Amino acid sequence: MHIPDGFLSAPVAAAGYAASAAVLALAVKRSGQTLEERQVPLLGVTTAFVFAAQMLNFPVAMGTSGHFLGAVLAAVLLGPLNGCLVFAAVLTLQCLLFADGGLTALGANFFNMGVVGGVGGYALFRLATALLPRSRRGFLFAAALASWISVVASASACAVELALSGTVPLGLVLPAMGMVHAIIGIGEAVITVATLSVILAARPDVVGEWRGPSPVLLVGETSS
Repeated sequence: MHIPDGFLSAPVAAAGYAASAAVLALAVKRSGQTLEERQVPLLGVTTAFVFAAQMLNFPVAMGTSGHFLGAVLAAVLLGPLNGCLVFAAVLTLQCLLFADGGLTALGANFFNMGVVGGVGGYALFRLATALLPRSRRGFLFAAALASWISVVASASACAVELALSGTVPLGLVLPAMGMVHAIIGIGEAVITVATLSVILAARPDVVGEWRGPSPVLLVGETSS
């Protein structure tokens, strides 16, 4: 999903930068209002975790591999705009230090993963939590569903950009990206749920979107 240099046309790459710059400007402006004091250290920890997790690849099928995205995890922990700050740091470091994604495509890569995956996935997560029972189980199921869809949606946005750039026909790239990332999304959901479960058990107060019971009550929730 990290688009290299030379795969996007100049107009598509410029549009990616413009959209990403607008979202990041809003995220920086709102960070002082939306980021609680106890979550400030979590911002750095989440950035480091997502950066490290994205460097680990797991096999999928037919010689392809995938890695953790972490967009929904960051949004659930910190809020969608603060999650965008996490992805801005992660993708910039990956691009400059490891050439993972091209510099000309950095705006598009951020838009796909940080905005489509993070902000879009967060919107779906909020919708799911509103419809599901207000419990730890419902919270985690909503996170799993949003995580899976965030990966597929990010990959689909990438496919559309490649098609608009004339790199690959949409009829070829969209099904290919969608099918592979539908499998990758399962791993995404598992890692997101596992991570949130550990944090909820230890420090539910740092999970920005958690509105459930205290850790003492969480232990007794196994019967629900």
